[in-house]
Parts: sequence; C-alpha cells; structure tokens
Amino acid sequence: MTTAPVAPADQGRALWLSTFAFTVCFAVWTIFAIIGIQIQKDLGLTDTQFGLLVGTPILVGSLIRLILGVWADQYGGRVVFTLTMLSAAAMTVLLTFAYDYPTFLLAALGVGLSGGSFSVGVAYVAKWFPKEKQGTALGIFGAGNVGAAVTKFAAPSVMVAYGWQSVALIWAAALAVTAVLFFLLTRDDPDLERRRAAGARPESLAAMLAPMANVQVWRFSLYYFFVFGGFVALALWLPRYLIGVYGLDIKTAGMIGAVYSIPASVFRAYGGHLSDRYGARRVMYWSLLVGVACAFILSYPPAHYVIQGIRGPVAFSARLGIAGFMVVAFVLGFFMSLGKAAVYKHIPIYYPDRVGAVGGMVGLVGGLGGFLLPIAFGLLNDLTGIWQSCFWLLFLVVASALLWMHLAIRRMEQAAAEAGLPARSLPELPEMQPIHGTAQQGALAASGAIRDWRPEDADFWATAGRRIARRNLWISVPCLLLSFAVWMVWSVVVAKLPAIGFAFSNEQLFWLAALPGLSGATLRVFYSFMPAMFGGRLWTTLTTWSLALPALGMGFAVQEPSTPYWIFLALALLCGLGGGNFASSMANISFFFPKAEKGNALAINAGLGNLGVSVVQFVVPLVITTGVFGWLGGAPQAALAGGAQASLWLQNAGFVFVPFIVASAIAAWFGMDDIATMKASFADQSVIFRRSHNWIMCWLYTGTFGSFIGFSAAFPLLTKILFPEVNALSYAFLGPLVGALARAAAGRLTDRVGGGRISLWVFVAMSLGTLGILYAIGMKGSASAFPAFFGSFLFLFAASGVGNASTFQMIPAIMRKEVARLNPGRPAAELVKQADKESAAIIGFTSAVAAYGAFFIPKSFGSSIAATGGAELALYGFLGFYVSCIAMTWWFYTRHGGLLHDVERGGRKAPVPAPSPAE
Repeated sequence: MTTAPVAPADQGRALWLSTFAFTVCFAVWTIFAIIGIQIQKDLGLTDTQFGLLVGTPILVGSLIRLILGVWADQYGGRVVFTLTMLSAAAMTVLLTFAYDYPTFLLAALGVGLSGGSFSVGVAYVAKWFPKEKQGTALGIFGAGNVGAAVTKFAAPSVMVAYGWQSVALIWAAALAVTAVLFFLLTRDDPDLERRRAAGARPESLAAMLAPMANVQVWRFSLYYFFVFGGFVALALWLPRYLIGVYGLDIKTAGMIGAVYSIPASVFRAYGGHLSDRYGARRVMYWSLLVGVACAFILSYPPAHYVIQGIRGPVAFSARLGIAGFMVVAFVLGFFMSLGKAAVYKHIPIYYPDRVGAVGGMVGLVGGLGGFLLPIAFGLLNDLTGIWQSCFWLLFLVVASALLWMHLAIRRMEQAAAEAGLPARSLPELPEMQPIHGTAQQGALAASGAIRDWRPEDADFWATAGRRIARRNLWISVPCLLLSFAVWMVWSVVVAKLPAIGFAFSNEQLFWLAALPGLSGATLRVFYSFMPAMFGGRLWTTLTTWSLALPALGMGFAVQEPSTPYWIFLALALLCGLGGGNFASSMANISFFFPKAEKGNALAINAGLGNLGVSVVQFVVPLVITTGVFGWLGGAPQAALAGGAQASLWLQNAGFVFVPFIVASAIAAWFGMDDIATMKASFADQSVIFRRSHNWIMCWLYTGTFGSFIGFSAAFPLLTKILFPEVNALSYAFLGPLVGALARAAAGRLTDRVGGGRISLWVFVAMSLGTLGILYAIGMKGSASAFPAFFGSFLFLFAASGVGNASTFQMIPAIMRKEVARLNPGRPAAELVKQADKESAAIIGFTSAVAAYGAFFIPKSFGSSIAATGGAELALYGFLGFYVSCIAMTWWFYTRHGGLLHDVERGGRKAPVPAPSPAE
C-alpha cells in the first residue's frame, strides 16, 4: 500500500463521495424491505417466499463482493465503483417489468449488484489513508449502511402515493446520477496512479485470492455473519415484523424500522475509533454480549400466566410494547454497528495489500447472513406460527459466536501462559495467530488510560494535549448540564403540584424543594474523590446514567394524585444524584488543563453546566403544557390555572431529559479519557482534610455557589408566596441563566486578574444585592416592588456566578504554593502532580460543602416565613455571612502579605506568609 503523501482535499473527497455513493447503493440494495411488502400482497406470497424475495439481492450482493474487491485492487476502485452503480441502476429499472414471482426473483438478482459496492469502496478508501487512520476512515465509509434507513423513511411515502414501481425508478435514477458525479469528482487512488507511472501490470487473480487459503479468513468472517448479516436481515425483516406484531401501517413500520437501522449504521464510523482506542477485541465482546441480551429480550413472545394463589388464580401478562421494542432495537443496532467496525479494523493490519480481496470475502460471508437469515425467519414463521421466532435464531447465532470466541481466547491465553509467552505478544483474536508477527503486536490493543500527560509542557499541550482536554471538556458540559437540570427540577415541579390535586402544605413543598440540595451536597462529599479512584470516564458515565432513575420516577409519580408524600420525598432525594455529579465533574476536568487555562476550563464546565438550572426552569414550563411524547408519555392532568381548567403533562418534566441522558452517557463512555497519573486512593486524597485552606475555601465557595444553587431552588416558590400575582415560572429561569453565563464568561478574567481579588469584590456585590432584596420586600404593595425584588435577585445571581469562577480559580493557585511550602526539596514535577491531585480533591470537596446551600437557603426561607411571616430574617442571616466572606478573603488571600497577594499582583514577593492554622 502506498505511503506517498496525498492532497488532503483529494483524500477527503474520496472518503466522503465514496460514503455517499455507498449510502445510495445500500438504499437500493434493501429496497425490497419496503416494496416487497406490497409485492407479497399482490402475488399472495407465503412468508418463506417473501423471505427468499427480499434475500435474493442480498445473496447476489454478497457473492459478487469477492470478485469486485479483487477487481478494485487490480484496476482501481474509481472505475469499478462507477460501473457497479450504473449496472445496478439499469437492473433496478428492469425490476418494474417483472410480472410474476420467478421474474421478480430474476430482477432481484440484478438489484443485488448494488450490494457488491461495499468491497469496492473498502479497497478504494483504504488506499487513500495511512494505516493509523484506516480504522476511522473505513468506519466512516461503512456508515453508508444508513441507506437502509433512508429507504425505510422515504420509500413508504413514495409507494403509498405513487406505487412501488415509482420507488424503483426514483432509486435507480438517484443511483445513476450518483455514479456519474462520483466518476467526475474523484480521481484514481494513489496506488493505481503509482502502478501506471511505473508501467506495472495488475497482479494476477490467483495472487489476489491467495489469502483465501488461510483458514483464519473464514473463521474470522463468522463474526461478521452476525454483526453485519444480522443487521441486514433485520433491516429487511423489521417492517414486515412490525406490521404483523403491532398492526402498524407501512409508513409507521418503516419509520420505526429506521430507529434500528440508523444507529446500526452511523455509529459504525465511531466503532473504528473505539477499536483503535479500547481494543478491537473489547469492542467485539461488548457487541456480542449486548447482542445476546437484546436478542433474548426480543425473543420472548407475549404470554399470559395464571398462578394458583392462596386466594385463587392470579393472572398477569408479559408483553414487550412498541416503545420497549424501539429501545431494545436501538441498543441492538448501536452495538452491531460497533462490531462491524471492529471486524474490519483487523483487515488493513493483517492484509494491507489485499484489503479488497479479503474485505470482499469477509463481506461475502456477512452478506450471506443477510440472505439466509430472512429466509430462515420466514420459514420459522411458517413452521412455528410465532413472530418472535426470528429472534430465537438470532439469539442462537450470537450466543454461539460469543461462546466460541471466548473459549478460543481462553485456550490461546492458557497455552501462552504454559509456554511462558508474554500476553502482549498475542493477537487480539486466536484465529490471527498463524499470521501474527512483530508488525502486528499491539496494533489492535487497547490504548487504555493516558500515561503521558504533561499539560504544563507547551509543546505537548499544543500538539496533543489541548485537543484531548477540550474533547473531554465539551463532553463533560452536557453531562453536567443535565445533572443540574435533574437536580433542580423540583424547583419547578413543586410549584405545580397543588394545581393538579396534590394537597401538600407550603412547609411540605419547601421540604421537596430543599431535599435534592441536601442529598446532592452529601453525595458530593463522596463523589469528589471518585474520579481519582475509578477514572473520570467511567465515573462520568455511571453518574450520567444514574440521572435516568429520578427522571423516570418523577414522570410516573406525578401522574397519580394519590401517590403518597413519602414517594415524592424519596424522589427528591434521588434528584440529588444530579447534584453530586458536579464534584466529580469538576475534579475530573481540573486534571486536563494547565494552570494558565484551568480557571477558564473550570468556569466553562461549571458555568455551562449551571445552565441546567436555567434550562429546567425555562423548558419544563413549556413541555408540561403539551403531550410531547404522545401516548407514550401518559394522559394529561387537569389543573386549575387562573380559575380556568387546563391540561398539564407534568410527567414531561422528568421524561423530557431521558433521551438526552442516554445520549450523553454514551458519549461519555466512548469519548472521554482516563489519565493514569490522576489515579489516587481515598487515603492519598484525604490529606486535604489537614489543609487549612480546604476549610477556608469551603466557607468562601458556600458564599458563592451555595447562594447560586440555593436561590435557584428557592426563587420560584419564594416569588409565588411573596408576589402571588406574578407568574414566577415565566421569570425564574433568568436568574440561573445570568449566574451561569457570568460564571462561564468570568473564567478568562479570573486567570488574568486573579481569583482572590475578584472574589473580594464579589462578596461586596452580593452584600449590596441582599440589601436590595430587603429594600424591595419592604416596598411590598408598591408597583415597583417586584421589579426591584427581581432586579436585585438578578444582580445577586450575576455576582454569585462570577464568584463561582473566581473562587475555583483560587484553589489551584493556593495549592501550588502550599504544596511547595510543605514539601521542600521534592522535584518540581512531583510538586505539580501532588498540587493538582490535592486541588482536584479540594475543588470537589468544597463544591460538596457549598451545595448544602441548595438545602439551607430554601429551608431558611421556609422557616423564616413560618416563624415571622416574612423572608427578612433569612436574608439578614445571609448578609452577615457575606460580610464574613469579605473579611476572610481579604485577611487570608488579598491583603498585603496574603497568600495570593504576590501571585495576583505581578509576582511581587509577599513579605510574610499568610496566617494559617497549623497543618
């Protein structure tokens, strides 16, 4: 394979035009999944005959892959790809002239030519990219499988409106146009151009087919039989299955079938990257394990049970509804797509000069699965009369593949151990042993945690560090945003509970608004140490998945006014899972960035994450007014609004976040990184409890973040009580929005000016804001009372947002000086690592303590109103707290001689150390 450099523009054009062309080819290849349903009705075909009809193009497309792949290696993929598409387009037009079952089968043979394009594209694309990028490139090309979803989305509407013949003609025209554009806009691959320049003749067919004598090519192809053959089979079979099982019309069945087809296609592009990063074998294990689980769930037929109980028969039914089917199909398709990419990751590594031939053979065997399985599905239907029998067969196939692969791997590892061979010398899969050499060692293994991480090294940061750090940051942000949304969702929901029939007192409602803050703050104490113990990637994934529990629980609980209060208390406590995530998220992100950018990175992560509070207070009032999820979301509740009856879907307050939680958790697992030097036990991190500045910063951060999150939780209900004539939910989101944006924007300023100096003025501003709120409450009854009240709160939110950024910027700066002072003589690199570990732990722990503001502030308002009839007593308490924060910031950090004075004043040396209790 050539190593000559190629122009990036030509490289990109070859990849993306090939991917588009393959998408169109795949749409044509699976056309019978839709038009075959109408043809079955017109001809009165059995399910077995239908399976043979839809499988015939798959058979041809599979068998021809070998020879087309060889021709692509010999004569160039550009010409062969173009001729293949033109031939398939012509045969698709001839399909409209078929008139009985034999002629349809004959026409289906010609349509199958489009499926052979896969091996041509694999050979063509692979030759444009170096070895280290071929996995990703082939994954992107393979995502053209999404053509199956294109057919399912578009073909039913065309067929209903104009007949199945129009579908064939339109698809054929699209394929012909694509062929012409592909030929005109691409160029021959570099290998072909090199051979032509050298006057070299193509290798013989016998030389190209030589790898077929290697048994591992055939054994390895069996994996592809499930991950690709199973995908194609289900892509063809699902519309027919959905119509038969759930009684859907062809349009709806096609759209739901696409729910399976899309993830089973587009995520293949990511599967190549995952194979590079975590090891092709690990990806294969997950693909087969999840395939076993999903096939088992889908294979269970609807059943009615009668148990002879003590008081008589107890009857119940078990049935997978359409919603559950869609979820399981989505998961199955997603992991199939990863498995397809993992299989093809091996081919360029072991057969760099025979990608077309070997890829064609593997694709042939996989394609045979797409031919044989639909026929078997129809046969099983006719023999058993049970629709779910198709998944019985899939379960048997995937379970056998998993068991065979695992046992073979165990035998290989045991034999190597007995022979004294190191594990790193083994291939990922046993069938590769005969051709595994030093060139392939480690090429497919997992890269694992990042071991070389030097963000303070300018060259490392510029070449690799910044890209990795930013990817982790931008995946962390939506995870944290959703965490805040789930954490604060009760701040909106509690204000609506009385309107839909829940007879809770004001004190009970304040408890519901406060409890997420209590549990979230408590969880933060533990969460702050978890990234260093378990790895940031794993912990972020698990904690993001955990948000689905309170989101779903709330959605079900609010639908029934008889739900007891204790269940709402439990759900409010579970919402604290979102609050706990902040500590681990900030601790994790702090490891990725150098000191000069740490403040900005933490501000972006926290500030945009804090937007979750504003999002929930803006989005929830909108989504609860309409049936966003249709019948899947449940019936609306009758509510009184301004003396008039209205319908509310309060369950949407929880349900609306679930799809985003799933997507973010998947992104965290597959997109984030672990840093090996970040790992530390709890005992290693517990040293922070002996650092006096840990406790000082807990106090100061409670003044900023505790105020932000506490006022966010309390503001809607407090406004509703103090100003009942105002629709508080229309304005509530603005406060958290201002605070979150202020935090995100203040990051660079704190890095430049210094967190201590900014924090001092923040607490002055917060004191003034509190006085403004007190003044506005004293004006109650005046027309300007609410504007003054609301404006003072916005000012307070903005100040707290800036303070959130500035206090967190202080922590790494403090610990760099403290660790150096406490460990004289240690190497500079070790001091930096230790300071970063302690900074991350302190950031997490201070966020835990500060989060109790989400409990104490709403509870303080509730207690103040219960005791005195007003909120003034609580506000005077907050004012005294802010004054103490001003004094502590000045005394310990910003005064002449304070710990940060020399750092923030241009590097002048402080004459005396900051006062500090004994360590």
